[in-house]
Formats: sequence, C-alpha cells, structure tokens
Amino acid sequence: MKILFWNMMLAMVAGFCLPVQAGINARLAVWTRSSILAATVSFAVGTLSLLAYAFLLRIPWPEIALAGRQPWWTWTGGCIGAFFVASTVVLAPRLGAAPMVALVVAGQMLISVGLDHFGLLGYTLHPMNGWRIFGVALMIGGVVFIQLF
Repeated sequence: MKILFWNMMLAMVAGFCLPVQAGINARLAVWTRSSILAATVSFAVGTLSLLAYAFLLRIPWPEIALAGRQPWWTWTGGCIGAFFVASTVVLAPRLGAAPMVALVVAGQMLISVGLDHFGLLGYTLHPMNGWRIFGVALMIGGVVFIQLF
C-alpha cells in the first residue's frame, strides 16, 4: 500500500509538470518564433538532462544488436512525445492551462480505457465495465465544466 501511495504521488507530480512545461515552452516559442523550434529546444535540453542522469547513475546501455528485435512501434514514442510537446506549445496560450490540461486528460482517459481493455502495448488487461465507463464520463464531464466556466 505504501508503494502504491508513493507511485500515486509521483504520478501527481508528473501531472503538475504538464501545465508548467507547456507554459515554459509557449514562452520559449515567443523567443524562437516557432512552436516546432521551441519543442526542439525543449527536447534537446531534456535529452541532455536524461543523458547526464543516466551517466551519473551509471545505467548500462542496452545491446545495440538487440535493437532490431524490438517491435516497430517501440520507436514511435519520441515522435508521439514531439507531437504532444509541440501541440501543447501551440495550445497553451490559445486555450489556457486548465482547459488545455482538462482536454488532454480527457483524451488520455479515452485512449487509456481502450489500451487497458485490449491489453495493448504491454498494458495489463483491465476489461471495460460500467464503473470504468462511468469514471471516464465523470472526468469528461469535469472537462466540459472547466471549459465552460
């Protein structure tokens, strides 16, 4: 139970990062005059940070020979991340933090129940049921309220 609590807290802190990062990157887009360049700078700084962190922790690199044995879709994560960051750079100043994050969360919930239901991408199978659908509906209802008011 203690580990679950700390994992939930880590998820909350990670959630705090989205609107902060979007605001920072939107400001970066003012300087670069491009959402794509702002996202590129953000990813470059993030990549350097992760490389430094991996180096400091002495995390061993995987065998390059095994890279070709990975499913094709494992290589799309960076592209999806780039799309996400570039999208939030564009949307943050247009929608505001709360509506943008609410809509992102709504999208995340919709795809998440599908991924869980079918056990896709390595997720543990969690079949869709009335309570899960009700929970998603409540979250989407919250999104609507945040957007309207």
